[in-house]
Amino acid sequence: MIKFGELDIPAGSYDAVIFDLDGTLVDSMPAHFAAWSDALAQFNVPKDVFPEDVFYSMGGRPTTDIVAEINGEFGLSLDPADVALAKREAFMNLLGQVEINEDVVNYAKSMRGKVPMGIATGGTRVVAEKTLQAVGISDLFDEVVTASDVERGKPAPDIFVETANRLEVDPKKCLAFEDAPAGIMAAQCAGMDVVTVPAPFHCVK
Repeated sequence: MIKFGELDIPAGSYDAVIFDLDGTLVDSMPAHFAAWSDALAQFNVPKDVFPEDVFYSMGGRPTTDIVAEINGEFGLSLDPADVALAKREAFMNLLGQVEINEDVVNYAKSMRGKVPMGIATGGTRVVAEKTLQAVGISDLFDEVVTASDVERGKPAPDIFVETANRLEVDPKKCLAFEDAPAGIMAAQCAGMDVVTVPAPFHCVK
């Protein structure tokens, strides 16, 4: 292992590097949770249906998949597309709260021009692009693959395989960066070595 800030990087060589976005390249999860809370409140869903610990355990999964799971568990009939739209609009209003994860972004900058790099995010394209623009790192990456580009979201490996394919690299020769259990599983199932990104520290308010 090679130490890069707080990250443990495998010592091997790789043909491409693929990054998750939320919680990995950017510290955006508090803003995403606030957006979820706002969106669900618009549909009169009680706060205890989707507490913060449950939100973090589902990190990396597409919004519509999470809504379907909430419906099944609580006997609700929320429209996944409607909730996803409300959540997206709420998050867009919170983009100013999003910051880069410095160790991960610095590693990406150190690899720019050496190997192809892509993003595999469970979010939507418009949110991913706006997030990258907000923190000024859009130009670092050769490909951005989103949940809408694949049939199955994380923890299925589809999004990592698709990103590797677009980078024209064997998935087994890619290094992935992930923070969430679903994403880590997805990358591993795609045959990639994975750098687990520690969650940023947030003081309790």
